[in-house]
Amino acid sequence: MDKSILDSALPLIKTALKEDLGTRGDITTLAMNAGSENVTARVIAKQSGIIAGLEIAIQVFTYMDLNIHFTAHVNDGDRVEPGDTLLLLNGPANAILSAERTALNFLGRLSGIATLAFTFSQQIKNTETKILDTRKTTPGWRILEKYAVRCGGCVNHRTGLYDMFLIKDNHITTAGSITHAVNKCREYMRTNQFSAQIEVETKSLKEVKEALNLKVDRIMLDNMTTEQIADCVKLVEGRIPLEASGNVTPDKIEKIAATGVDYISIGAITHSATNFDVSLLFD
Repeated sequence: MDKSILDSALPLIKTALKEDLGTRGDITTLAMNAGSENVTARVIAKQSGIIAGLEIAIQVFTYMDLNIHFTAHVNDGDRVEPGDTLLLLNGPANAILSAERTALNFLGRLSGIATLAFTFSQQIKNTETKILDTRKTTPGWRILEKYAVRCGGCVNHRTGLYDMFLIKDNHITTAGSITHAVNKCREYMRTNQFSAQIEVETKSLKEVKEALNLKVDRIMLDNMTTEQIADCVKLVEGRIPLEASGNVTPDKIEKIAATGVDYISIGAITHSATNFDVSLLFD
């Protein structure tokens, strides 16, 4: 895992542990007088799926106590089955107990996203189409959730508002037309001396033609039927990448990919993923 991902996780880990421990700490563990005696524990999968965030879970335990030692049995991106051991821990019982839920929350959330991304990607594995995520992420978690998307075999869209122009319908209304909106973006780049890709959202074949003539970097086909998408693919003939977006459901993905569109963006990968079921057990 890239250091920048771990760095982005650290403030979240600190906040999550503070939220869980409050000012009194883990009163149940304190009452048990678990102390600092070393124990061995394992994190196991309770369902089939793809793992993401194992190093972040380790970071949670490490932040709680540097004396916890780990042996990872899988890597992020690996497929696991129920009962598989993901991580072996050895260290102070009180620290492991107090960090357990926070660590599993990170691991479960990110593995859930990776598992859903994998499910989507497998539906179109025999096509050239790639599935993209969106900015519909948990506030503060975007770097982590987009990492999980990659673990599941899908591709990231732009990271934020700063790294790609995405001209949507409200921008077009503000500018007056697609042409004016694109020209404003290009002028903004010249003035501020930087370069970024320009994508335009379109809702009709007419708008696709306008964007095509402007030679933008990508055209989004928003809420179009598969028949309309196929017409756009035929018109563009591979000159500019096309992205189908809007109300994409699992039963539509294969039909959309069959049109020959380059990308399908799906917000549900991050905003509707179910947590992956993991558990920690003392040996």
